[in-house]
Amino acid sequence: MVTVAPPLTAGRAPRAAGVRHLGPNWYASVMGTAAVGTAGTALPVALPDGPHTLLAAVWLLSLLMLVTLLAARTLHWIHHRDQARAHLLDPAMAPFYGCLSMALLAVGGGALTAGHDWLGTRAAVALDTVLYTAGTATGLWAAVAVPYLMSVRHRIEPSQASPVWLLPLVAPMVSAALGPLLVPHLPPGQPRETLLLACLAMFGLSLFATLLMLPLVLGRLITSGPLPLALTPTLFLVLGPLGQSTTAVGSIANAAPGVVPASYAHGLAVFSVLYGVPVMGFALMWLALSVAHLVRARRRGMGFAMTWWGATFPVGTCVTGAAALTRHTSLTAFQALSVALYALLVAAWLAAASGTVRGLLSGELLAGPRPAPAAPTPGTGRTTSDHAR
Repeated sequence: MVTVAPPLTAGRAPRAAGVRHLGPNWYASVMGTAAVGTAGTALPVALPDGPHTLLAAVWLLSLLMLVTLLAARTLHWIHHRDQARAHLLDPAMAPFYGCLSMALLAVGGGALTAGHDWLGTRAAVALDTVLYTAGTATGLWAAVAVPYLMSVRHRIEPSQASPVWLLPLVAPMVSAALGPLLVPHLPPGQPRETLLLACLAMFGLSLFATLLMLPLVLGRLITSGPLPLALTPTLFLVLGPLGQSTTAVGSIANAAPGVVPASYAHGLAVFSVLYGVPVMGFALMWLALSVAHLVRARRRGMGFAMTWWGATFPVGTCVTGAAALTRHTSLTAFQALSVALYALLVAAWLAAASGTVRGLLSGELLAGPRPAPAAPTPGTGRTTSDHAR
């Protein structure tokens, strides 16, 4: 059934008409752009001033994108509340509300890394505090609200399982990975220890929720075949909880000395390696699988869609995860891996960003859903093989 959007009222502002079909999935572009800046600063290699300035500029771009999208989404909720509610009740769109949390967190964390030299310590800490608090609260809400809607309001078949389902569950893991950046800026004692252990708790929340959801995604892929062509890039989303959890345990271990008892700090440092190395191994396997599916989809005619942004931020988390392992093991293999993954991240970002700009200029990305094609007349209908092609 095709849903026809109601006509715009005469009093509605023209600018609001353009955001009717602006969904929460657009926050993925902010996440991917911020990842290019923050992952670049995390690389365990010495960078000259030029690249540092470029990384700061990319982070600033993500901040501007975030402000623009927050304003546009506010208009969306004010003028198109029916469409906003429809997104929440759509099992394909509701999980993207996790992207709002991760966009806030990614830009906030970037203020203390890529944007620190431009902002200064006081402004960077203030900005990150605001965005981290808002992003964490939003992420914890999404981690509960979206699965609740999926179980109570949505009607989902096992064959509809998608990597997109992981988005609200991985948001608390982003908080776990970026929270330790704020620990040194809190008063010594319980405030620092509370935030650090809260990050560890959010690590566990996200990890166990992901372990419950991931078998559904892999099972759907094995039993029902490849994802639709346009959704193929979402396979990279599985890398998010893998790379981000590796980053989280490394960041928590880095912040632990002097905050928790020495025995705990030592245990966290050991755990960061014993956990991170095997998880990174699985992430590399999934990366290879995702690339193979992506090549297949491109050969079968996959065009650009906003799902391409799914191959940016998750790869960025693997960059920071490999960088954390480099610092905890001093192995050049992880150093080389982080650089190679960063090159892949930049290539994915360039592809997604150029496609988005073209789509915005043409108006296709913000256009409403196309009407269903008319039923073919007898004797001219397509066969199953025609659709497969």
